[in-house]
Amino acid sequence: MPRRRGIHRPGQRPRLPLQDDRGRRLRQHLRHLGVPRPGPPLRSARGVSGILNVEITPELVVRLAGAYATTLKKGAIVTTARDHSRGARALKRAVISALQASAIDVRDLENVPLPVARQQTARGSAGGIMLRTSPGVPDSVDIMFLDERGADLSQAQQRKLDRVFARQEYRRAFPGEIGDLQFPSSIFDSYTGSLLRRVDTTGIADSGLKVVVDASNGSAGLVLPSLLGRLEVDALTINPGLDESRPTETAESRRAGLVRLGEIVASARAAFGVRFDPVGERISLVDERGRIIEDDRALLVLLDLVAAEKRSGKVALPVTTTRIAEQVAAYHGTQVEWTTTSPDDLTRVGRAENTIFGGDGRGGYIVPEFSSVFDGSAAFVQLLGLVARTQLTLSQIDARIPRAHVLKRDVPTPWAVKGLVMRRVVEAAGDRQVDTTDGVRVVEADGRWALVLPDPAEAVTHLWAEGPDDASAQALLDEWADVVDGAGR
Repeated sequence: MPRRRGIHRPGQRPRLPLQDDRGRRLRQHLRHLGVPRPGPPLRSARGVSGILNVEITPELVVRLAGAYATTLKKGAIVTTARDHSRGARALKRAVISALQASAIDVRDLENVPLPVARQQTARGSAGGIMLRTSPGVPDSVDIMFLDERGADLSQAQQRKLDRVFARQEYRRAFPGEIGDLQFPSSIFDSYTGSLLRRVDTTGIADSGLKVVVDASNGSAGLVLPSLLGRLEVDALTINPGLDESRPTETAESRRAGLVRLGEIVASARAAFGVRFDPVGERISLVDERGRIIEDDRALLVLLDLVAAEKRSGKVALPVTTTRIAEQVAAYHGTQVEWTTTSPDDLTRVGRAENTIFGGDGRGGYIVPEFSSVFDGSAAFVQLLGLVARTQLTLSQIDARIPRAHVLKRDVPTPWAVKGLVMRRVVEAAGDRQVDTTDGVRVVEADGRWALVLPDPAEAVTHLWAEGPDDASAQALLDEWADVVDGAGR
């Protein structure tokens, strides 16, 4: 008997219906890139990511939230939050329904910055779920699962969630066990008060500093009025309103925003400018002259300021960071603890008692006295206090730090040969020093180094190389790119 459209045989997974050419083009593009066809969730470094309504559908979100709820006890509290995009708003409602149907009480924060969601999750919740537009990809959405401390799930917790989802063993509540839904109040005042109590703000009120703050039309603008008012600082805020049509920013729009911020800082004669990302997790800096401080350079500037004031303790940095960071830390009597590139590993070190600072070189900073996760507002307040107390400009601090020469390259690598590639790299290292903190880092006798790191989610291998100048770093990068490329053929 011929099969009827829309009828599926037992055990057969139904295909995603495509109502227009856009869905067909998306699927063809995904196949061209080697991405699996829509179905199972696509695990990213910080949760589950995919194209909205193609890979991440309301049905999939319900199953994911049900699986997450099943890993928790009945009656547990889960905090939910989202960014200002329409897609995240729609999918969060599916998340809440699935959690309540699994005997989980829900505290819905609605639209808040990601650091606020993390902080509120850590206040008595068993976990949290944050939905946001994928950074730089406006058609995609990220579903981030948080633990009881507001941090990303550990590897063990992720495996537990994946196992429940794969088995489809979702817990269902009896009618009398359906979870409650609450909307807590005074979220931003609570966050701001806690931040200003824990981060040193001495000297800010008397410094007379003027700063320019760019909220980039994101959720960071929701907390800035309360924060800046209590800091008693002369601040000019730009782009404070929410713009649903721009829930994320491309590299080009981010650069254009920083250029405009620099022009305003220079004309206003401000001490510096800061630009938040759309969810308030990361910041970018502009010095008093209006010049952009690149993210990897800004990491060294903040490291120098923090280490000079603390004079002891350790700093958490990923292995991809320039080794000049070691020189800066050692000069001020502090030590660097190298971590993997995973935010979960940086968070682990950030929780240690003697950790004084952490950063990833991409605008994410950890202020351990307040939180062990990336927090743009906390980093901004800390920077304000440090600049006020040192009475140095950002350009002066930047000028006293040696220049770094770190180059990066991505080499396409089929999944099937990734293991072979790493074995070839170890063999090619020979008698040279090898560091396996994350990937394989080969250190030359003269101090130059190269890092080979396979991407956990894409068919690509990342390479970094550092030398005393760009030419030597480029030569080292070319050498190891040939090794990776040769092994992958």
